[in-house]
Amino acid sequence: MPITNRIKFNNVRGDVLGGLTAAIVALPLALALGIVSGAGASAGLWGAILVGFFAALFGGTPSLISEPTGPMTVIITAVIAETTASDPENGLAMAFTVVMLAGVFQIGFGLLKLGRYITMLPYNVISGFMTGIGVILIFMQIAPFLGQETPKGGVLGIVKSLPMLITNLSPWETGLGFLTLAILFAYPNNLKKFVPPQLVALVIGTLISMILLRDIDIRTIATIGEITPGLPTLQLPTFTPGNLRLIFVNAMVLGMVGSIDCLLTCLVSDSLTRSQHKSNKELIGQGIANIITGLCGGIAGSGATTATVVNIQGGGRTALSGLSRALILFIVVLWAAPLTSGIPLAVLAGIVLKVGIDIIDWRFLKRVHRISWKAAGIVYSVVALTVFVDLMVAVGVGVFTANILTIARLDEMQSESVKAITDADDQIVMTPEEQEVLDSANGRVLLFHLSGPMIFGVAKAISREHDAINSYDVLIVDLGEVPVLGVTSSLAIENAIQEATEEGREVLVVGATGKVKRRLEKLGINQLVPNDHWMDDRLKALTTGLSFVQQRQTIV
Repeated sequence: MPITNRIKFNNVRGDVLGGLTAAIVALPLALALGIVSGAGASAGLWGAILVGFFAALFGGTPSLISEPTGPMTVIITAVIAETTASDPENGLAMAFTVVMLAGVFQIGFGLLKLGRYITMLPYNVISGFMTGIGVILIFMQIAPFLGQETPKGGVLGIVKSLPMLITNLSPWETGLGFLTLAILFAYPNNLKKFVPPQLVALVIGTLISMILLRDIDIRTIATIGEITPGLPTLQLPTFTPGNLRLIFVNAMVLGMVGSIDCLLTCLVSDSLTRSQHKSNKELIGQGIANIITGLCGGIAGSGATTATVVNIQGGGRTALSGLSRALILFIVVLWAAPLTSGIPLAVLAGIVLKVGIDIIDWRFLKRVHRISWKAAGIVYSVVALTVFVDLMVAVGVGVFTANILTIARLDEMQSESVKAITDADDQIVMTPEEQEVLDSANGRVLLFHLSGPMIFGVAKAISREHDAINSYDVLIVDLGEVPVLGVTSSLAIENAIQEATEEGREVLVVGATGKVKRRLEKLGINQLVPNDHWMDDRLKALTTGLSFVQQRQTIV
């Protein structure tokens, strides 16, 4: 596997134009998300530059654009609030340490080849998780949208402060926020490929603030402030033994969410370009990018869906587009950073509010109730846990609940494939010869037929079916249609065989091959069942069983 991404020069014009368009989209979002995170607008810009450049250089998805995203910003915001509360002097440095460690985790995920598994989450969990993040982003922007500082205490703190925020709102800043939303929602689709609506809203809102509202004496409109041009300051890893657990847990959450967010975007990129990304390589590239970003004081990022789509629509097809975008933003930071000082925070709040609204999975939420009330329950539980408790708790509870419900459905389906019969009927497909032999046994041969994967939930059905019939002389365990045999089901079969042998009954095992047979042998069932009682053909097993019945009747 090559270390760097596939950088080709057969599409230079398309890649540069795609990168330029993505850079124009990235600028207002980077400024907004940097402000939201608490690290500052410059941290957002450097996150967009460094994550974008190094993820494009080392990643595994040629047309992917990486930058600070809504989900990553929600987490890094909580991290900064938590670390600065525990250590005001070094809190921000510790937050950047979390970004670096998250990158290390992402590299680890890639080296362990976990890329294909990370996105194997039930869709209702992903939908609830992303919707919850969108709700958090919306709540986080209410205060700056109304021209005030965001109260402490997360979403609950904002909810408690809503009456005060509404009472003390700044009409001019709130007006700028609504103007921004109006532009973003009403912007014509046919103009988006020429100029992104976020940039238009940013420019119009800033010009109105600087020209029409400059003489407002009621209060000063809050703006970004001066961004000093130049290179970022190196941020060395900072932590103490007391906050090591805090840093480790937050880094794990950030790395996991960034990986999920990125790989979902990779799937979008694949569908648009009809290509196939390399998920593990992409995780390694994202990890390297976030380590460097944290070292340079930028906020964490991952693959961004909107920017990636814009890049592809603009002609971007190789990693050169991501590199071009990062270099364009780099030039802006070096030479045009002072021009951003007059951007009102209310305008940025409107842009992020729109991001939060777009993240919410409205399309699925409208239909989930018609699909299943259980699916709807999982979605809304994950949303509530994401908003009010914790992101990883939400994912963990959602995955656990979804898996339990899935296992219950599989158990119900597979239980029907466990059949214990003593005479020929239509429960299983048998040849005329097999039916004749089984009928000749007069109920003294019990054919225990299993089919399909025997997961642990089927063990109860195995025991129930076996216990239902007590009067027989020969037990035939038919495993010819069992591709997978779980440990719990194996133990249930062992119990049935052991009970039969203890009561002096003959036991035959038919059709056990490969992994299924090795599983039974490792449990020691070959010590309960003699070698000549392991057979490959069911008719032969039935004939042998009938001969055992006849021998017993002769003895009696």
